[in-house]
Amino acid sequence: MPIITLTSDWGLKDHFLAAVKGSIYKHFPGAIIVDISHEIASFDLNQAAFIVRNSWRNFPEGTVHIMGMNTEASIATPHMVILYGGHYFIGADTGIFSLILDDLPEKIIELDIIQDSDYFTFSTRDVFVKAACHIAKGNPPEELGKLRNAIVQKIPFRPVIDGNLIKGKVIYVDRYENAYTNITESLFTSMTRGKKFIIQFRSDAYKIKKISKSYKDVVQGEMLALFSTTGLLEIAINQGKASSLLGLKVDQSILIEII
Repeated sequence: MPIITLTSDWGLKDHFLAAVKGSIYKHFPGAIIVDISHEIASFDLNQAAFIVRNSWRNFPEGTVHIMGMNTEASIATPHMVILYGGHYFIGADTGIFSLILDDLPEKIIELDIIQDSDYFTFSTRDVFVKAACHIAKGNPPEELGKLRNAIVQKIPFRPVIDGNLIKGKVIYVDRYENAYTNITESLFTSMTRGKKFIIQFRSDAYKIKKISKSYKDVVQGEMLALFSTTGLLEIAINQGKASSLLGLKVDQSILIEII
């Protein structure tokens, strides 16, 4: 049975999540629903993309992923179904698909679904649920609308190489306040090639000169750098809060000097 995942900025206080789940079960009583996250900061596409990007591959092929952020349709942001890697992604074409996926989708369909209500503020319930259930039941996604050949491209900030320097930034902070950067392990390895390096941020007081394999490679309360399962360089404190204690907020600059 295909899985339908939900990602949104609704939180858990209001009626939104329950209404969407109820609608899924009404259209498809046998559905399997998995919540990825509903604690996305309001309207924060970058945060949503980071979370979905680092979770969707763990689901089986055929999974349908509903994106419940910034969902109102417009000429610039039509509703879409995207097929990529055997998975389906449903949402408004705000650029979030390009932030989640590494390459162009295998199939792009602009949704043409008649709503059950005259209200246009809850597209996830009134449009996306119908599309998700249609696909989860094994029906062709092409029946949901017309084929398109492009999606909105939103280009994330890439690390900059300047001589012996890698200039990156913090792109996400998790609930433990570990700070994830946009510097990949492959980039780091190709640049350092076994040479010594210094990871610096905020001021000369904050320097890290080695890559750890786990948080417990350093004593409790000490800062460290490691490559997490995301493949990205992470700055953390063993059993501490790196974001608060080190001032590592989203967009904070990270500099790696190769020496």
